[in-house]
Formats: sequence, C-alpha cells, structure tokens
Amino acid sequence: VSTQSTGALFEKRKVTFKMFSIESRNKWFAEAINDDLQIFSTLKTVYYSGKSEFQNLDVIETGAFGRCLLIDGKMQSASIDEFIYHECLVHPVMLAHPGPKNVFVGGGGEGATIREIFRHKSVEKVVMADIDAVVVQTSKDHLPTHHNGAYKDSRLELHIDDAKKILLESPVSFDIVIFDLADPTEGGPAYLLYTKNFYEQVKKKMSSGGLLITQSGPAGLLTYKEPFPCIRNTLAAVFKNVYEMAVHVPSFNDMYSYVIATDAAVDFHSWAPEFINKTLKERIGEEAFNQLQFYDGISHHHIVHIPKFLRKAIDDEKRIYTEENPVYFH
Repeated sequence: VSTQSTGALFEKRKVTFKMFSIESRNKWFAEAINDDLQIFSTLKTVYYSGKSEFQNLDVIETGAFGRCLLIDGKMQSASIDEFIYHECLVHPVMLAHPGPKNVFVGGGGEGATIREIFRHKSVEKVVMADIDAVVVQTSKDHLPTHHNGAYKDSRLELHIDDAKKILLESPVSFDIVIFDLADPTEGGPAYLLYTKNFYEQVKKKMSSGGLLITQSGPAGLLTYKEPFPCIRNTLAAVFKNVYEMAVHVPSFNDMYSYVIATDAAVDFHSWAPEFINKTLKERIGEEAFNQLQFYDGISHHHIVHIPKFLRKAIDDEKRIYTEENPVYFH
C-alpha cells in the first residue's frame, strides 16, 4: 500500500500488517494522518472525481462516514458528522453578538456553514466568497444534505472570487466574519488568509462589537503544534480578546480547533447551559434548536474547555503568522 499521497483509493485486495489483516470484497479509501498512521474506510461509490483550477476534488461514499468531500485526497467533510464541525463553527460566535444582521463567510463551499447561519432569524444578509467554482457546484450537485437548500436563500450574496478581495471591497460592515477556509498549505489557495496583516484589514471591516471566527487546524495530541497555536497567537496580536475551542470530528480522525477574536468583552466560559439553550431557542426557534445534533449549552462547555496540552502550546507559542513567515499545515 502506497503512503506517498494524503489520500488514496485502493482496489479490492488483501492488506496485511504486523498485527492484523484486512480481507475485503470492497475497495478502500485510505488517508494518511501522519507518516506513521493511516486510516482506512470501505469505499462504496465515487460520485464525482475531477480537478479545478486550484485543487483535485472527489465526492465518495464510504462505509464509515457516508458521503464525503475530498480535496487533494484529504477529507474535508462527511455527511455522518459534518454537523459537529459546522454547528461549532457558527452558533457560539453568533450567540456572542446581541443581534447579528450582516455576516461574511470566506470559503464554505459545501454550503453547510450558510445552512447553519440562516437558522438565525436576525440575519439579513450573508456575503459568501469561495474562490473555487467547482467546489461550490460539486457541492450543490452531490452534497444535498450539507447545504440543504441554503444556496437558494434570498439573503445570500454569493461570489466565486477571492475572499480577501470581496471582503475588503464590500460596502457592508460585518457583525460576524466566519472563515471556513482550507488549511494553510504551501502554495494552497488560502494560506495568505491567516496572516497578521490580513486580520488587521478584516478588523476594519467589522462593526462595533463584531466577532471573527476561523477554523485553525487539527488539535489532537499528534497534530496540534501547527498551525493552531500560531493562528491563535496571530489573532491575539490584532484583537483584544481571543477564545479557543476544540472538538473531536470522527471523519477527520482528530480533534479540530477554532479561534474566536473580538474587541468586545465576551466570556464564553461563563455562559450557563440554561442561558445558551434559552438564547439559542429565541434566536433560531424551538424547531431548529431541536434539529441541532451537537451544539447546546452542555456541549458548549465541552468545546471551550480545551485540554492542558493545548493550553500549554498556546502559552509557549511566540510566532506570528506573516506573509514572510507563514506556518503551513502538512
């Protein structure tokens, strides 16, 4: 079995390791977590396989994680658990604002981020920019449960363009900025959207009391050192207050992290579960609250209290992400 690519599709075969063997009637999807660890799942169907100007894309059906979007062979989102990632990306930061009306989304081509945003009744306008038209169209065609019709919402202003350009040129002052971007990989389409200079420009586009959230890469014991602590430290150099969250996403085979940044005084750790549930029901309605599969008041306290090794990494981190000194995810 080759380990040279991040992800690979394997034909029917017997794969033997020192401690176990796999005898399969199926094909397999394999993803390398690092040089010493690969994860295998049965491959049932390939719905789409193609290439855009920026990256390779596949939509596959796996036995373990359902329908999945792969970019350059790496798992981006899976139907079985995408709600964990997207509910955590959207609802905590939305609740931290008294009444978010204007929201910017950078990336998020699968459509699940805007799906969650549109649950909030206060939202009047969402400006979304994704640079890859193929990701957006492929998701519309092959990931219907991800977007769940969100692309048809009249509040959406969709741009197939560079997120930086659209954000900085927009006449709108944004209450919430959500970056659901690809990881910062060398030569990738998003690595310049994690820099101190960029965050300084973003801050000028935010309303008084506005908040920013970005996904900040893996946060598991084997993977947390880059780029999460550096992204967090970079945001702390621009905003008065930063807050970290981490949650396990099974299809990523890892914990994943987020960083919220704002100049407003918000204490995510002090919110009582009853307050979160009550406020969320008021914001999105009882029916939508019951449709959420992960996030509520108790889950909130789980994701904002991060492990000791992550806290130590934050305390030890001195780097600032700049154009001249980027920190890549490998």
